[in-house]
Amino acid sequence: MDVTTLTEPEILELVEATQTVRSMADAACVQAAGALDVTKAWAPEGAKSPTAWMAWRCRIPMARAATALRCARELRRMPIVETALVAGSITTDHVKLLADARQCAPEAFEADEERLAVAAGASPFARFQTAIAYWKYVHASDQVEADAASAAERREAHVSTTFKGTVVLDALLDPIGGAIVVEEIERLEQQLFEHDWAEARQRLGDAATASDLARTPRQRRADAFVLMAQRSAAAPADATPARPLLQVLVGEASLERICELASGQVVTPGSLVPLLAWADVQRIVFDGPSRVIDVGRRRRLFTGATRTAIQVRDRECTHPSCDVPAIRCEIDHIIPFSSGGLTVQSNGCCRCRFHNQLKGAERPPP
Repeated sequence: MDVTTLTEPEILELVEATQTVRSMADAACVQAAGALDVTKAWAPEGAKSPTAWMAWRCRIPMARAATALRCARELRRMPIVETALVAGSITTDHVKLLADARQCAPEAFEADEERLAVAAGASPFARFQTAIAYWKYVHASDQVEADAASAAERREAHVSTTFKGTVVLDALLDPIGGAIVVEEIERLEQQLFEHDWAEARQRLGDAATASDLARTPRQRRADAFVLMAQRSAAAPADATPARPLLQVLVGEASLERICELASGQVVTPGSLVPLLAWADVQRIVFDGPSRVIDVGRRRRLFTGATRTAIQVRDRECTHPSCDVPAIRCEIDHIIPFSSGGLTVQSNGCCRCRFHNQLKGAERPPP
């Protein structure tokens, strides 16, 4: 096929079609691996295991062969999921998530298997991951809380001096602690980027590009770590530390009991308990499935409670192809302010910087 002769709509259709074919081919590979496993057809050829035989005869890594066999074994207990996989509506990535859910709560999974398989084929993958995380908490809360506690117990950090005095940092953090560190590093890195960009523009004018910046993104993040340490050392001993903000949703079944970080990472209620003694708490009241009580109507910018309401409602960039968390998005009017659009929750939406700039130039989906 000469793809250079295709129109844009044909290219979009081709990409979707080839991914569906790939999923169906993966399903066929899994089914074949399952048959190999059950019949032990590999044994007469002297291989130690079906995994070893596949790695040998199919010339693939052992890990890939083991994954196919593990998937085949899980599908024996999930017939509806297997049907969806063979049809190409879901992928082996979905199967891994569903198998993990089944292991957490086998009886509940059997009752919900069809609903979950349909959701897997109808949702963006990241959104389905979130849905599975909540499903697991509903049906296996004790195990999920235990896993979260174990993750917190495993936190560790190493700092070592290596060749010529360079220092290596390596850390494993729980989701909440990690989110605090990542958010601050990203905030400082953005400040350093703006400084570098201003310097490049002053030096080269409008001809400046990203390659002209004084530091790479990795260098800016490294400098952000140093800056964090310098600010910590300079802070008075009695300085008030930053406090986490817990937003408590009230109404509409708490929007299906959302419990996640601003980044979209699902966390357990138990992991928030240690924060309750010192965190700030903000109540957000819903009076409908997607409406927060509005405040303010003629302001030009979305600020305060109205901005928060939109972030909580949308949770991420509203462009269907994007999952940038709401905390990193811009809030803008659906009907432009200059055209009489009100600065209220119903007329605002989250868009990442890229899609907010793209607004107005978007083409409808084919």
